[in-house]
Amino acid sequence: MNGLPPSKHYNLTHYQQRYNWDCGLSCIIMILSAQQREQLLGNFEAVCGEEGFGSSTWTIDLCYLLMRYQVRHEYFTQTLGIDPNYAQHTYYSKIIDKDERRVTRKFKDARAHGLRVEQRTVDMEVILRHLARHGPVILLTNASLLTCEVCKRNVLEKFGYAGHYVVLCGYDMAAQKLFYHNPEVHDGHICRCLIESMDTARRAYGTDEDIIFIYEQKATSE
Repeated sequence: MNGLPPSKHYNLTHYQQRYNWDCGLSCIIMILSAQQREQLLGNFEAVCGEEGFGSSTWTIDLCYLLMRYQVRHEYFTQTLGIDPNYAQHTYYSKIIDKDERRVTRKFKDARAHGLRVEQRTVDMEVILRHLARHGPVILLTNASLLTCEVCKRNVLEKFGYAGHYVVLCGYDMAAQKLFYHNPEVHDGHICRCLIESMDTARRAYGTDEDIIFIYEQKATSE
């Protein structure tokens, strides 16, 4: 792609999720500064309670948490709120009733809080340009479609839709590879896959093509 550096990498501190629901929070922990990270982990349950999501996070919840720690970002999604069709989806049906009021309110109040939330999708060129110029990217993917070339033998097989957040931390254009941190990973290695494969996983039904561009990363870049 014209004008892109041939490669880019952000040094993030890997963090493995502790539960089956905190992959999004774990991605944010990787974005935060060391001091912010320590503060969040030291007050984990209190923060989750104050933010109102308990043990079920949506992307808009992550944006409010980023705002809490003054991390500049913007959020793009296909749906401003909850897609009513998801009520019929087995992955979402159990949590929508519990979460709908909170999620709807947070979307409604986002602008008043200074959050930048837009109903639009972005293509992979936009994602790569952001990585090249500004910082990491948090993506919602279908983990069933996401296979790392490094740890594929260690990842449990998943079937159907499995919503899972990852942090893009770099790319290599010559190899057509994206590098990312997967909160499921226990040994801290950086995952990698073909750009095309990541694009498929992030565009899958159920993700709303949710994406958070981080502009004020606390990590250093190379």
